[in-house]
Amino acid sequence: MTTEALPHPDTADGTALHRGTLIGIAFAAAGMVCVGSSVAVSAAITDAPLFTLQCVRYALAALLLLVVARVTGWRVPRPRGREWLWLAGVATVGLVLFNVGVVRGVAHAEPAVIGVAVAAVPMLLAVVPAIATRTLPARPVIIGATVVTTGAILVQGFGRTDAAGIGYAILVLVCEAGFTLLAVPVLARLGAFGVSFHSVWMAAAGMALIGVVAEGPAAVTTLDAVDLLAALHLAVVVTTLAFLLWFTAVGRLGSGRAGLLTGVVPVAAAGLGVPLNGIVPGPMVWLGTAVVAVGLVIGLPGTPSRRVRTRRLGRSRQNLSRAGS
Repeated sequence: MTTEALPHPDTADGTALHRGTLIGIAFAAAGMVCVGSSVAVSAAITDAPLFTLQCVRYALAALLLLVVARVTGWRVPRPRGREWLWLAGVATVGLVLFNVGVVRGVAHAEPAVIGVAVAAVPMLLAVVPAIATRTLPARPVIIGATVVTTGAILVQGFGRTDAAGIGYAILVLVCEAGFTLLAVPVLARLGAFGVSFHSVWMAAAGMALIGVVAEGPAAVTTLDAVDLLAALHLAVVVTTLAFLLWFTAVGRLGSGRAGLLTGVVPVAAAGLGVPLNGIVPGPMVWLGTAVVAVGLVIGLPGTPSRRVRTRRLGRSRQNLSRAGS
């Protein structure tokens, strides 16, 4: 009698992890390209009441997510207990305060300064979880994050600023990292869809409050067709699509490795500037793009340790056991 050799559990799990890693990388990169497209759109709305426009953006995104849920049959998970606090943190820190930091920051610093702050996000996403769990961060991820940050800074350039501008740049850096880190504790149960939906409707409420106080309740009537089209693009591409792609990637890669892909944002913005604005990137942009690519090659290929693989395999088997019982 002959027997067919079955795949070893470790081999099967490794193959699944590898496939999940590739999907996560693709989703994160695509999401960051979507975010990079916001640069060209933002140039068209500099005269708009920004907080009111952001409120419209997030409200449209929440409505769109509900429509997607209705069409696809996806269930919108209801947060429980402390999950409300984590989601409020994502909305308040990662969306509302982030936008406040950007809007106020550009009044004191050139946009490149704010861009450099965002470029440092991979370092925070690699280091903060390790500190929180009292573990050593993976060396390839740390090296890759350093290289990606350097490349993103080269693409973005530096700029002039004052003390307030530096403070706002730091706020933007913390808020951008918080957007991902505060979502990690609730991603496992709520999923990318749940985190995206609840964070954007909360952000819409926060932006509505700031808009009424800072710009007046009649500010919405000053939005013209260009402003509304920009808000629609931000809602569909930069919020709904990018958030779903990004949070799915974080769930597959972890915040550290997913954070490396934030280096794609300035590269995508520079690349999209060619067909949209006819601006050909200069030598430093090309050099920075190459450095970002090197950083991604260094930091992304790493696979989880044997202990992590064993833990994930154990969870998968437990889930199968529950499903069969």
